[in-house]
Amino acid sequence: MHYQHILFSIDAGIAQLSLNRPAQLNSFTGPMHEEVQQALGQVRQDDSARVLLLRAEGRGFCAGQDLADSSVVPGAEAPDLGLAIERYYNPLVRSLRDLPIPVICAVNGVAAGAGANIALACDLVLAARSANFIQAFCKIGLIPDSGGTYALPRLVGMARAKALALLGERLSAEQAEQWGLIYRCVEDNELHDQAMLLARHLANQPTYGLGLIKRSLHASLDNSFEEQLSLELDLQRQAGRSEDYREGISAFMAKRSAQFKGR
Repeated sequence: MHYQHILFSIDAGIAQLSLNRPAQLNSFTGPMHEEVQQALGQVRQDDSARVLLLRAEGRGFCAGQDLADSSVVPGAEAPDLGLAIERYYNPLVRSLRDLPIPVICAVNGVAAGAGANIALACDLVLAARSANFIQAFCKIGLIPDSGGTYALPRLVGMARAKALALLGERLSAEQAEQWGLIYRCVEDNELHDQAMLLARHLANQPTYGLGLIKRSLHASLDNSFEEQLSLELDLQRQAGRSEDYREGISAFMAKRSAQFKGR
């Protein structure tokens, strides 16, 4: 499928989705959202996709919503921003969070507004040292969306979440790593190589089980202790019936490298 606003490929188990509106700092429009949704649909349907790498072209990761898009510009009547949230942003962050494979995000340059929170919806976030994260919503009278008000307090605590959301200050990649907002800060010239190295590693792991790990950790944020124990029981039962588990045990006993297939 030909895309105009993104680059997309699946090769050797790695699905790569790159935002490709560099002149606009990869800010989102309706057509770009639709292309991203189509690509994520391909990832879900293609059993060969073992890991997703989300990245961006140009000097910035994503500046969030394109404020020149007609759907969000105030006119004679105030726009209903909830429609864009309902149609585009909520489905996007749900898809990233719920994909049954690991999702890596490589952040170059600025990740602002929804762009920051889309990155935080991924499982492992690598950021170039020159990158920064900005909850820019407060500067134009809006609230953090795309899961921002959910993710921020859970990742960095309420005090820091409020500071990020109310002040809209730039948070450097190095500080984001120290606060636990992201997985790792790497040198700018190493971002792509480090992201690909991580993607290749994960693509060769028992990704069926990794998907169950994602489900269990996400559920733990809201479950009681007893509910989480029950979920662990159910998911471990599923994991134990997988081909990957059988292969993992066989490889361990035979002292050979496992050849996982993600099922």
